[in-house]
Amino acid sequence: MMICASPKCGKETDSQLKCPVCLKEGITNAFCNQNCFRGSWALHKGIHKDDLNEVYNPFTDFKFTGDLRPHYPLSPRRAVPKHIKLPDYSLDGRPVSEIKNDRLGKITVLSAKDQEKIRKVAKVSREVLDITASHIKPGITTDELDAILHKECIKRNAYPSPLNYYNFPKSVCTSINEVICHGIPDQTVLQDGDILNLDVTIYYLGFHSDLNETYYVGDKAKADPDTVRLVETTRESLDLAIAAVKPGLPIRNLGAIIEEHASKNNCSVVRTYCGHGINQLFHCQPNVPHYAKNKAIGVAKPGMVFTIEPMLCLGTYQDTNWPDNWTAVTQDGKRSAQFEHMLLVTEDGCEVLTARTETSPGGAIPRI
Repeated sequence: MMICASPKCGKETDSQLKCPVCLKEGITNAFCNQNCFRGSWALHKGIHKDDLNEVYNPFTDFKFTGDLRPHYPLSPRRAVPKHIKLPDYSLDGRPVSEIKNDRLGKITVLSAKDQEKIRKVAKVSREVLDITASHIKPGITTDELDAILHKECIKRNAYPSPLNYYNFPKSVCTSINEVICHGIPDQTVLQDGDILNLDVTIYYLGFHSDLNETYYVGDKAKADPDTVRLVETTRESLDLAIAAVKPGLPIRNLGAIIEEHASKNNCSVVRTYCGHGINQLFHCQPNVPHYAKNKAIGVAKPGMVFTIEPMLCLGTYQDTNWPDNWTAVTQDGKRSAQFEHMLLVTEDGCEVLTARTETSPGGAIPRI
C-alpha cells in the first residue's frame, strides 16, 4: 500500500495507475483512479525533474482577489516516523471519531488527569510555534517554515495535526496578507512588509493543542498604520474575550466582545470560521463564533477546553476560497489577521494553556 500521488487525495491505495512521466524517471507512486490522476495533473506535474526549478501558478484562470499567488510545486508530503502516535485521519484523511462526535454534539469535560496531559501538549505546541516563528524573515519561503515545524514536531514525538486532515497536504497553515486562514505552505518567498499567520496544531499524548499568531515580516509592516491597527486590534480582541471566560459564561457572548472592539477600530469580523472545542479530537463542540448576535450553544464549565481565534479584516469580512479548496481569502483582497489561544475553564476563570513565554518571538507593538 502507498499514498495516492494526488496532492488533493492522501488516501492509501494499492492501485497500479501510474503517471507515465514518473515511470520514465523511475519515480514510484500511483493514483487511486483516473479522477485523481486527471484532477491533480496541474499540481502533480511539478514533481517532475524538468519542473523542479520552475515556480508556477497552477490556477491561471482564477480571478484572485489580492496580490498574493500560489507558488508551486508543492514539496512532497513529509514523512512521519512509525513510532509517532497517529490521529485516526492520518492515513485516509477522514477524522472518523470527530465525525461521529459531531452527530452527538457532545461537549467534553476533561478529568483532572486529562487536564494535566493537555497542559503538557499545549506547552509543546507553544515551543514548536515559537521555534518556527523565530525563523520568519524576508527571503524565507513558507515551505521552509513548514519543514522547520515538521522537524520540531517529530523531535518531540508529536504529529503535526493539519497533515492529511481532510487531505490537507502540509504540517502547518501559513496565511499571508489577504489570506484569512488555511494557507498552504509552498514556494512563496516572504517579503518585507508582509504579515504572516502561523497556525500550529500538534497531536501528542492522545490530545491536540491548537494556537496561532500573526507576525510582522521585516520592518515595513510595522510602519504601516493600517496593518498595525489590524494586527493589534485582533490581538487585543482575543485578550478581551479571554478575560471574560469563566464558569457560567454563555459561549455566544464571546462574539459580542470581539466584534465591539473590532468595530471601534474599524475592522470587520470573519463569520465563516470559528473557535472550537479541542481535546482528543482536533475540532469538536462547542463552536465559538467571533461575531455578535450568534446562536452558539453551550455554557462554559470547569474542565472544558476550547479555542478562541478571531479573524479580523481591514475591509469586508466576506471570504472566498482559492481552487485548492483550502486557502480562504478576503473578497476585496484587503489584509486579514488572526490570533488563537487554547483555554481550560477553571473554577473561577480560565487558564491560557498556550500562553506566550518571555522568550516568544513577535508580540504587541505600539500603534502608530
